[in-house]
Amino acid sequence: MIRASVASGRSSGSSANAKVREKKKELQAVTALERASALFAERIEELCQDGEIMANAGMVHGKVLSQWGEMFDILDFFLSARDKKPEPDEESEAPSTTSSVQLVRIPVDELQGGTSDQKE
Repeated sequence: MIRASVASGRSSGSSANAKVREKKKELQAVTALERASALFAERIEELCQDGEIMANAGMVHGKVLSQWGEMFDILDFFLSARDKKPEPDEESEAPSTTSSVQLVRIPVDELQGGTSDQKE
């Protein structure tokens, strides 16, 4: 026959084993949750880095787009300047310079001849 104290010891031992198994399951669940949380945090950090890259690309894209207005102004200026130039077939007009300076011919021979007449 088994004594009552031994019988109660076995039942308390089996309940202790059940608690240990339950605590092991809890520990495994907590460990799995920590791993999943770490992976989730890593993915969120990668998404954050991708977001920063896209933000930088958006800034560059915006800068490029802001320059198109100036580019069209330059092209319009070039086309209007090209339209104002005389064609090479027209001989009646003097060739123009790009800085819009008008050249004047001064008859130096006549001026020198006029001063020599005055000296005589």
